[in-house]
Amino acid sequence: MAGTTAEPRTARRRRGPARLAAAALAAATALVTLTLAPQAAAAPTAGHEGTQRVLDAAVADGLPGALARARDRHGVWNGTAGTADLDTGRARGADDRFRIGSVTKTFVATVLLQLQGERRIDLDDTVDQHLPGLVEGHGHDGTAITLRQLLNHTSGISNYTADPAFQREAFGEGFLDHRYDTWQPGQLVAVAMRHAPDFAPGTSWNYSNTNYILAGMVIEKVTGHGWEKEVERRILRPLGLRATSAPRTDPHMPRPAGRAYSSLGEPARERPYDVTELNPSQAGAAGAMISTTADLDRFQRALLGGRLLPPAQLRQMTTTVQAHPSAPQVRYGLGLMRQTLSCGIRIWGHDGGIHGSATLAYTTRDTRHSYQANLNGEWVPSDPADAVALTQAEFCREG
Repeated sequence: MAGTTAEPRTARRRRGPARLAAAALAAATALVTLTLAPQAAAAPTAGHEGTQRVLDAAVADGLPGALARARDRHGVWNGTAGTADLDTGRARGADDRFRIGSVTKTFVATVLLQLQGERRIDLDDTVDQHLPGLVEGHGHDGTAITLRQLLNHTSGISNYTADPAFQREAFGEGFLDHRYDTWQPGQLVAVAMRHAPDFAPGTSWNYSNTNYILAGMVIEKVTGHGWEKEVERRILRPLGLRATSAPRTDPHMPRPAGRAYSSLGEPARERPYDVTELNPSQAGAAGAMISTTADLDRFQRALLGGRLLPPAQLRQMTTTVQAHPSAPQVRYGLGLMRQTLSCGIRIWGHDGGIHGSATLAYTTRDTRHSYQANLNGEWVPSDPADAVALTQAEFCREG
């Protein structure tokens, strides 16, 4: 129930981090692997009782806290469980801000599509046309990769967050020494260029945070402003998203906010590290933003409701390619995922994983039923198997 406090039960559930920590530790702002897990059929429930049970189960299984928001024909529902702060025991609040990780990508893709609508770019431009000479080495060729391929992850560009040295420094034992370091976008791209491409451009699909670092750099090259300023000017201010921010290099969280917890790759650790403060430049345009469930709800309904993009650009955004072959229910558009749930309902949105924070934000295409949730730790309930249950419980129900 709301307000319940639970210490992480490391001895009991250390297979729990496997799905979520793989995303947060191995690829901080990568597509959260829990989305790609096989989906068991959800038992229908009336109202939001099933969703609340999943939140409560996550806390009972050792997660510090969870919060969720849903909007449907009956109105808005907010659910919370557990604690926002293991030291004070403060309960998670519906207005808490949190790092949204890769949900940032939807904001960045929206700006690029707006620029296309203004005829300032073409998504079939090559990366090299805007960032000459940046994507090269070890087989990478920016003259053969389009902006569209960046946005739908068919570029083949190596993922910088998969680099072993970067992982150790940013997500592993080196995090505590380097959490306040500033990373320039070009440095992050250079990390990726140390490795061979995953495949030839346009021939397959693989999630790469480098794609969106480059997308942010293209926004700056075209507009003369950082991607953060363009997101603020084009999306946050017009929609009145006052609790959402793109903090550049500021390591602090605005209030109110919960704490974020991680084992930093030490699965046997009895108490997790507090990883709330970090310089978000290591995630950049791939995952640096902060928001709330209410703001994410407003953003997604505005986006899919046609308030942010002309019809032609929204059609392009929702034109999808098959994502990971092991997950036929997941398709990827331009900064937007489409999932087909076990009950047949299709939802649109994105997941985000960054140190100690896992977020999901989805809505039906007609925006009549939307749902956002955040977990402030890197482990999830093992029964149901993973946080896919959070989405299934909300959308696959009656009433």
